[in-house]
Amino acid sequence: MSNKVLARILLVYTIFALAGVVVLAQIVYLKFFSDYRTIATEIAYSPEEIEANRGNILAYDGRFLATSVPYYQIRIDCLAPADTTFQKEVTGLSVALANLFKDKSASAYEREIRNAKENGKRYKQLGNRDVTHLELEKIKQFPLFRHGPNLGGFIAVQRNKRNYPYGRLAFRTIGFINNQKQGVGIEYSCDFDLKGYPGKQMTQRLPGGERIPLSNTPLIRPQDGYDIQTTLDIDIQEAAETALRNQLARSDVFEGATAVVMEVTTGAIRAIANMKKNEDGSFDESYNYAIGAATEPGSTFKLATLIALLEGGYLSLSSKVDAGNGRWSYSGHTFRDVTSVGYGNISVLQAFGKSSNVSFAQLAVKHFSGKEKEYVDKLYNMKLRENLNVEILGEGQSMVRYPTDQLWSRLSLPMMSIGYEVLLTPMHTLTFYNAIANGGKMMKPYFIEGHKRYGNVERAFRPQTLSGAICSKSTIDSVHKALRYVVQEGTAKSINDSRYEISGKTGTAQIAFDGKYIDNGYRKHQASFVGFFPSDHPRYTMIVVLYTRKTRDNFYGGTWAAPVFKEIADKIYSTGNDWSDPIIREKSPEIIQPPLLAGNEHYSNDIIHILSGKKHRSSANNAPPAKWASNLLDEVSVPDVKGMSLRDALYLLERKGVKVTVVGMGEVVAQNPAPGTPLDGVRNVEITLRK
Repeated sequence: MSNKVLARILLVYTIFALAGVVVLAQIVYLKFFSDYRTIATEIAYSPEEIEANRGNILAYDGRFLATSVPYYQIRIDCLAPADTTFQKEVTGLSVALANLFKDKSASAYEREIRNAKENGKRYKQLGNRDVTHLELEKIKQFPLFRHGPNLGGFIAVQRNKRNYPYGRLAFRTIGFINNQKQGVGIEYSCDFDLKGYPGKQMTQRLPGGERIPLSNTPLIRPQDGYDIQTTLDIDIQEAAETALRNQLARSDVFEGATAVVMEVTTGAIRAIANMKKNEDGSFDESYNYAIGAATEPGSTFKLATLIALLEGGYLSLSSKVDAGNGRWSYSGHTFRDVTSVGYGNISVLQAFGKSSNVSFAQLAVKHFSGKEKEYVDKLYNMKLRENLNVEILGEGQSMVRYPTDQLWSRLSLPMMSIGYEVLLTPMHTLTFYNAIANGGKMMKPYFIEGHKRYGNVERAFRPQTLSGAICSKSTIDSVHKALRYVVQEGTAKSINDSRYEISGKTGTAQIAFDGKYIDNGYRKHQASFVGFFPSDHPRYTMIVVLYTRKTRDNFYGGTWAAPVFKEIADKIYSTGNDWSDPIIREKSPEIIQPPLLAGNEHYSNDIIHILSGKKHRSSANNAPPAKWASNLLDEVSVPDVKGMSLRDALYLLERKGVKVTVVGMGEVVAQNPAPGTPLDGVRNVEITLRK
């Protein structure tokens, strides 16, 4: 045998010997130096996270905008039931499952369950979908399962799904989070507060890799997330979306729109509707124009220029300006008015009311040429460049050029005076106009009133002031007069109403695309109206903006945006019982006393008295109250809310101190726990609604 062969044999023996030494060393280590039992236990048993219940998103009056609804995956531990019980009831269980899920025959279910029993399956999934809580209660009474988890092998794995009782209403603002933890709106920006803190439970690993809980009692109980109470008013929100859809349906040239309603004294956003055209031509809440779309605002910006001129002491509303023939050339650019003949020599008030580009470009050049910094500083004082930092992410960047900027030119001053070479979002323009409505005090727009847990407010958010006075009181008085004139005699005359006064400003702007405003005669337009009502004591400020695709037609704020504003304002006015005296009707020979389901008695009696011609309950002492059909049962039981609207059901149940889970839309058709169940220990009531 050659030396080479011997060397190879020696090498092989050496390798095997070393491998044996390593194995022996590992055995010695595990036996004497490590707790191998602990390692094995850790492999078989380990803690897993329990998802906390995600908090609800509520309207300002407590109605649900988004809620987590529990669904359950049904499984069976085939080793838990005794053989005699299993053989006796497995056929009945299979029939019940087939009738519920309707995905396979009873014989197929029975065959599956028997096979799982033979193979020792302890976590066999049943059905083709998750079930609701009401279905779960029925399943618990199925044959075999009625014996519970230990004797019947019943297992229900809870999964929470997000439900939106009002469908797509304010959907872009309410928002969502996807599986990659990306999202938009309140769901995303308030995710940390909504998701709560997870708990922990001990689980056992089964053959095949699945893990099952060892006990129904967790090691650490999860802490539910906060309920986020928003500022949104569902009724105003519905009015805003309906009005936008109605107007968008009148022309196929629109590609998007937004409408936002703000409460004057606080800055609370009561409605925010955003509509973007889909590929199929329908409109949906798929982009938040109000917060994200920073564009050149056009003529609504003339209010800022008017304030700068008044604050500088350069003119008054009665001062004259020569609008000429509607054309004025400056630095190689021709400024144009809508009229083909011009307005001639008119007052500043008339120029504002007619939204004359020629007049405002001339006034800016006349009084601020060489003093451009003074003009822009006044704009900055009005907070027109600062971000609003609202709670919802994705705010568009406002832009107001300064004379030292590289892109500043001779045309910048007159162009800015009429709303070009500046960028503002609709929300920023609304905030500016709201400050005018509020006597010069600028309020920060906000969407969240507070955080609640189990009905109790744990964090409350107060209105914030951005500026105590964006201009002097005398200037405020003057621009109030000018904004009212726009609706009385100017470009928004079509929405003037004798019942309540509206003040505001129309805006029409061309939107730049592909680096230009005009392409072979085609333009993109932005038609807007922003204002407040009632004029003498403003309660709401509102902006409406509609965006077109490329078109050869013209679209004006007074024609397209102002009517939407008016439709929403009419809805707010008509549904508020404290705007003015109600219409007086002749007295009926008998007073109708309608029977009502239990609900908010104060609210419902107010409606009854208003419908009977009385303004307030205090002035209706002679009118009998509504007849109340009591279904409260007693103070210590779950009330019967079947047949009620969501609003009344929530009012009753939340008064009892329970958390309400909502499934579906319409009126209440089922509830769990059942009416009459003792309230002691009941923390959640699920109600099912159907139209």
